[in-house]
Amino acid sequence: MSDWRSIPSENKHREFLEKFSAILIDFAFESVSRDNPVSRWRSASYLQEILDFDLLEEPKPQKDLLLIANKILKYSVKTGHPYFMNQLFSGLDPYGLAGQWLTDALNASVYTYEVAPVLTLMEKTLTRKLLSMFYKNDNGCEFGDGLFCPGGSFANGTAINLARFSFRCEKKDSMVKPTIFASEDAHYSVSKWANLCNVDVVLVKTDDLGRMSVDDLKICIRQEQEKGSSLFMVMATAGTTVLGAFDPLIEIAEICQDLKIWLHVDAAWGGGLIFSKKHCGLLRGIERADSILFNPHKLLAVPQQCSLFLTKHHNILTKAHSKGATYLFQKDKFYSADLDPGDKYLQCGRRADVLKFWFMWQAKGSLGFERHIDHLMSLSAFFKDEIEKKKHFELVTQPCFINVCFWFIPLHLRDKNSICNYEEELSKVAPKLKGRMTKRGSLMINYQPLREKPNFFRFVVQNSGTDMQDINYVLEELENLGESL
Repeated sequence: MSDWRSIPSENKHREFLEKFSAILIDFAFESVSRDNPVSRWRSASYLQEILDFDLLEEPKPQKDLLLIANKILKYSVKTGHPYFMNQLFSGLDPYGLAGQWLTDALNASVYTYEVAPVLTLMEKTLTRKLLSMFYKNDNGCEFGDGLFCPGGSFANGTAINLARFSFRCEKKDSMVKPTIFASEDAHYSVSKWANLCNVDVVLVKTDDLGRMSVDDLKICIRQEQEKGSSLFMVMATAGTTVLGAFDPLIEIAEICQDLKIWLHVDAAWGGGLIFSKKHCGLLRGIERADSILFNPHKLLAVPQQCSLFLTKHHNILTKAHSKGATYLFQKDKFYSADLDPGDKYLQCGRRADVLKFWFMWQAKGSLGFERHIDHLMSLSAFFKDEIEKKKHFELVTQPCFINVCFWFIPLHLRDKNSICNYEEELSKVAPKLKGRMTKRGSLMINYQPLREKPNFFRFVVQNSGTDMQDINYVLEELENLGESL
């Protein structure tokens, strides 16, 4: 008989949910153990055979569902493992996990106060706090506004849309060849959203450290002015994806102010530095931005996903997005309509991504986040120092943030950088090592080329459970894996 009613029943579901919860709790500890692999690599055909992804007419019994859950956990990548350094997210924070479970238990949509009274107030409080931190507004007055977004890419798209809206409101005329400027190392979402919004993107050259060249930005602006383009936005980055570079925000802000165009800062990766008194200097000038993207699920290790869009313009979200749908945002409600945040969003239904972040903040305090970030920065500095000591490794560029980009130089290429096909051969090293480490389950660290540079590894860390011994392990494991290349 199909168990088709979507409501928990004490008799039918308590034992199942208790067993299921026990599986998840065991996984939380087992998945971060250094005695266990980061992943158990299997071919797609093997996984399709043991998991049976097909969807059937008849239901499976609860005992089979528990077995399926165990298999899913067993063969998925353990992103909380100290040796998972593959993306710009990692870690399995216990308080973040608890906040995630709270979120799913509530199953709320955060568009009106009546259906999410606690969560709407939570969003407002947390957003206001972040606005005061990024924009240095300590006088307690209402300032700016913000949104939770389904990822940083969506927040970048929101910025483009608002910048275009602001331009049209101020100029009162049509846009001719609307154009934005971003560095050549800006996130690829900029080009995707520009496509969607029917605007042009001019990619500005970067320097040796990956920072936007202010001189080239001026040249690009002058060229577009001569074409008669409508210049309405510069998209700067605070922590690029590959090199971790921070664009010169103060100089870029001066240019935007002179031209009266919107400055957006993509601080998805680097924005967490705002919590660190020691390292927040990398964000100098961000307070001059018209809008900011910040992803707590990256540097702060808040569970996926948690992304915020912040702007210093208090009413622009409502002006640009509000449609006043009367089946949600009635004007004659029994409480103040100001408590309903949903109309300023492009989305309608929306998860409460605030809860896990707020819960972690309660558990750690701002000081806890500061210690977390300072620890990550010290790990990165240690990794860079060790790379420079070892003959098997070579830095791609001097890092300024957590990203440390490097080549592993196998024995057959050592001291051979003058041979004609050196870069071609070097580019083959990282993919081979990545395959070996993934199949072995001993480590996950990403690689990529960058313009003319051959494939190289990118070390990043967001998991403050990682320590100096883990850094030594990573380097030793790369040497072991590359020994026979």
